[in-house]
Amino acid sequence: MNRRLLLGLPLLGAGCSVLPDRPFLESQRFALEPRRAGPPGRRTRQALLLRSMRAAPGLELRGLRRVQADGRVEVAPYEEWLAPPADLTELALRQWLVASGRFTAVTSPGSRLATTLILETELLILQIDGGLARAAVAALLLTQGGGLGDPRPLGQTTVEAQIPLSAAANASAQAAAMQAALGRVLADLESWLVSAISV
Repeated sequence: MNRRLLLGLPLLGAGCSVLPDRPFLESQRFALEPRRAGPPGRRTRQALLLRSMRAAPGLELRGLRRVQADGRVEVAPYEEWLAPPADLTELALRQWLVASGRFTAVTSPGSRLATTLILETELLILQIDGGLARAAVAALLLTQGGGLGDPRPLGQTTVEAQIPLSAAANASAQAAAMQAALGRVLADLESWLVSAISV
């Protein structure tokens, strides 16, 4: 081997390193799947189209959100949901409404089934704020008679829930508390839907 190359190797090794300066942190990923408990409710004899859930600004990111004491929102880089939270919330809401037994069917955009009821939703809040896990969803219920014509609004609401949380709670406990808060939101949304349809 070339002598100059051999002399340069220790210097090269001392000046360059492929190892990171910080220790490796493994990402933690959490499910977001609140499930409905209890028997089905009374069926309305109507099918419901659940449109894709929108996400408020910032909630398109998968990292767990925490509001700091000064009002800044921290998005955790190594603690995140399995998918964007609005996508997971939409899936959870769809499964919740199917399990409720309130509707003859709960369909997705693109379905060929004619529906008279349409539900539009937006995930507004899913975060840790002080000692609380908070979740909030906005909903707009529309109807179109016989499945034809422009839909008209039946009702609009924003549902929010909070779960107390210990200041020492780790990421897993925080994710579980946010899921519990979201479960309360979905339960209240179901109740609101039933009352809006029966008016």
